[in-house]
Amino acid sequence: MGKLDINKKAKEESLLKTAYHLFIENGVSKTSVSDITKSAGVAKGTFYLYFKDKYDLKNRLVSYHSSRLFEIALAELELCKNELSFNERIIFLIDNILSQLENNKPLLVFISKNLSWGIFKSSISTAQKHTEDFDFIDVYQAMLRDAPGELEDPEIMLYMIVELINSTCYSAILHSEPVPLEKLKPHLYRCVNEIIGAHLKKTEPSE
Repeated sequence: MGKLDINKKAKEESLLKTAYHLFIENGVSKTSVSDITKSAGVAKGTFYLYFKDKYDLKNRLVSYHSSRLFEIALAELELCKNELSFNERIIFLIDNILSQLENNKPLLVFISKNLSWGIFKSSISTAQKHTEDFDFIDVYQAMLRDAPGELEDPEIMLYMIVELINSTCYSAILHSEPVPLEKLKPHLYRCVNEIIGAHLKKTEPSE
């Protein structure tokens, strides 16, 4: 990588880091492009070399931080992967990610408020990604191959699991409502198992 490329990369990273801290502190709606460029110490025109607008940058941050959560969880899963069933692997990943978010509540607030299915789906369905992002495509396809049978409508299955976790765990982690996260988990994981089971195609008994 040449000096020019290194400089461009440094500016992009400065914008990302600065925007993340401003979004966490003030919220996306109350943070302007001018706020970001001023705090990052770059010209406003430089911002548009990397991002269309602040919402494009926000989506980039959601994708980046989400990929980091998955990367850490998958690294932990690899240590005991062969000992777990397909359902247990899915629940292991969920449990690890929830623990990370419980230890980083500002990140939970940022992701939960800004994560949409469109962003998540884009992460797992396109090869257009930044090099530092985790490869969701390979992970997603490997998860499907590990299923104990053929999955019916796997995208809908994944959508339901993501939405279930996103909608139920936010208040449990931040406010212990309706119950603390640890008390919610058995109910959550039972629902996850039921969602997976509902999407496994039933094999016809041989005559």
